Amino acid sequence: MAVRLQMKLGVVAEQDRLDDSPDTIVVVEPSVGSVARSKGHLYLLVTSQQVGNRAIESTRLVAETIRNEYYYDESGGIRVCLERSIRQANKKIGHQRDRYSLGRGDAGNGPIGVGVAVVRGNELYVATVGPAEAYLIRQARLSTLPDPHRDRGLPADELEPDVWRGEISVGDSLVLISPNVTARLGTDDLKDAMVTLHPQSAMEHLHHRYVAADGTGSDGAIAFEATEVAATQKQRALVPVRPAEPLAGAPERSPIPLAEPVADGVAAVQAGASAARTAAGGAFDRVIHRLQEFLPRRRQAYRRVTPLSARRETQRRAAVAILAFVVVAVGLGVTVYVAGGGQGPGALLSSAQAGQKALDDARADINKVFGPGIDLVADDPRQALQLLTDAQDKLGRAEQAGISTGTTRPLRDQVSSGLDRLFHVVEVADRTVYRFKPTDPARNLLSLVRGPDGQAYVMDRTAKAVFRIDTRTKKLTLVLKPGTRGATGGTVATPKLLGVGGPDLLVVDSKNVVWRWRPANSAGRGTLVRVIVHGSASWGNHVTAIGTFVKNASAGLYNLYVIDKSQQQILSYSPRADGGGYPIEANKWLDAARPVDKITSLYIDGDLYVADNGGIQRYRGGNGEGWAPKPPGDDVLREAPHYAYLASGSDWRVGRLYAYDQANARIIALNKSDGSYIEQYRLSGGNAALQGLRGLYVVPGVGDKPSTLFWISADALHTATLVAAPKPAASPSPAPSGAVKSPKPSPKPTRKP
Repeated sequence: MAVRLQMKLGVVAEQDRLDDSPDTIVVVEPSVGSVARSKGHLYLLVTSQQVGNRAIESTRLVAETIRNEYYYDESGGIRVCLERSIRQANKKIGHQRDRYSLGRGDAGNGPIGVGVAVVRGNELYVATVGPAEAYLIRQARLSTLPDPHRDRGLPADELEPDVWRGEISVGDSLVLISPNVTARLGTDDLKDAMVTLHPQSAMEHLHHRYVAADGTGSDGAIAFEATEVAATQKQRALVPVRPAEPLAGAPERSPIPLAEPVADGVAAVQAGASAARTAAGGAFDRVIHRLQEFLPRRRQAYRRVTPLSARRETQRRAAVAILAFVVVAVGLGVTVYVAGGGQGPGALLSSAQAGQKALDDARADINKVFGPGIDLVADDPRQALQLLTDAQDKLGRAEQAGISTGTTRPLRDQVSSGLDRLFHVVEVADRTVYRFKPTDPARNLLSLVRGPDGQAYVMDRTAKAVFRIDTRTKKLTLVLKPGTRGATGGTVATPKLLGVGGPDLLVVDSKNVVWRWRPANSAGRGTLVRVIVHGSASWGNHVTAIGTFVKNASAGLYNLYVIDKSQQQILSYSPRADGGGYPIEANKWLDAARPVDKITSLYIDGDLYVADNGGIQRYRGGNGEGWAPKPPGDDVLREAPHYAYLASGSDWRVGRLYAYDQANARIIALNKSDGSYIEQYRLSGGNAALQGLRGLYVVPGVGDKPSTLFWISADALHTATLVAAPKPAASPSPAPSGAVKSPKPSPKPTRKP
């Protein structure tokens, strides 16, 4: 008797897969015998080199098309049906390549891979297309079936899939897997796991190893092992069961004599009584109906028809009468109101009493919060917030009722002070580091960065130049201007954008040429070199911001990120290993194009933060994570935040993110890990220097010392230590009290964006 085979299946559960994995796995084991004998069992893996929701949708479309076409097609054998189903899936995904952002690349260069296997009896059919691999493990030896051709993924203009046919026997195993997993773990680990473990345990073990190795993206894998099914056989002959009693099966009889005849008689009497009652009721109903026929009847009345014109005339007269009544009532009301002067003495007296009552209630609420020996702001913040909010509302009603603002202003100051403490408002002192001379042309500072030497670098649109400001000595040094010649040739046009990458200050001029200025000493001298960036000449006026992320600090290598609103993308450039620029075409860093026109600030520390249209978005690997800043909660005092600039001085996902709220001229500190609100900073003494903020950066404090904020207005560089000021500043911009020490640079982040 031929050996019957059963497949032990191993696959990673959907909930255990990586969040950014786009792969789709389909297993079909028909329960209908005819389908299993003709089509066999189908094991399908569809992978993608891209990530995101559109990549997931594209792999699902390919998987569903192959499964449906294979089982629907009855016109050929397994090999022919597999080839047709793969070509049909390639055709369908090719028609929708724009919808799924698959591009218009060369023929056979698509990002989608297919690995499929069919088992019918002891026959095995395997096909791979694109980035998908198949391995056969027989007698502890690993073979590739068939040889992978990764250069012909879906969609492809011309596709001829190869289907390998062989036999599968007891103990053989087949693995369909993404090349991402084998590239990171190797085929030896795959073979050892399949030889020593059950297929399910082997797949889970390999997936755990892949996750521990920081694997991302495609992680699909499916495996099965052929085992023998024991044949069924008859053990003994079936013997009929005979009843033990001789009367088994006979009609049941009562042991009481004459019981059955008596019961039958009673049933017959009941049936006769029911029939007689029914007949009597029918006769009575017929007598009643005959009597009703002799009663007199009323003749049917004639129908009267009202003409349509008469009904419309009646409706029109009723509408005119109602409208006239309303006009007369309104006219009488207006006349009485005007004749009475609009408001009588009683109404004025009532309004004054209501205003005084609202003022008294507000004082009572404030006394409950700040009474003698009471400080609910510190002891019970929730009740204090309720009372102070209620007091503020009542003060508003008192002012509407005629109470003067001179009376309510001291109470409003108490309420505002209490609410500021509840919402963690810290008043800091402003110091002017450097202000351009009044005799100079009107300055227009547009950009501020902290240079590689720890000093401030600003770009002035009026002078069309980049300056270095020494925050310790307050010395201004010209770094470059139009016409400055580079060390390797070429001259600088008008500076347009500033950035910092490792040991370099980056400048993008109006001709989209990228320049690298590296400090040579502490006096503001340096060397200027042109940086080759592939495709920078096509940026035009569409680039709005640049940023960097250090890959190798010792070698001075860093990725370059450019926000290009013409492509609705963030472009990512990788450096050459010798530091000779960026000769390779940029990658589109975002998973899908999105509007970037309103991005005003960019900050990178391992994650990528952008201030976009007043909000803050955090990206990781091109995906928005769902991270969002929590509101301060002080909407009873101020408008909702509108973030324009971002800065931080801490490592990846630790410490604080500082955001400038343009609507309220304040700095808000947020927790990087979860976006929770920490506190906010405002200038003391009513100083308005933050209202004209055009750029900022933060220098982290050393040890227990607080961080220091630097920002620029139109013509000056300001600084403030982010700790409560001991007393209000005597002037908006006093002289700095001391030097600002530049701390050591932060360590390299553990992850890259």
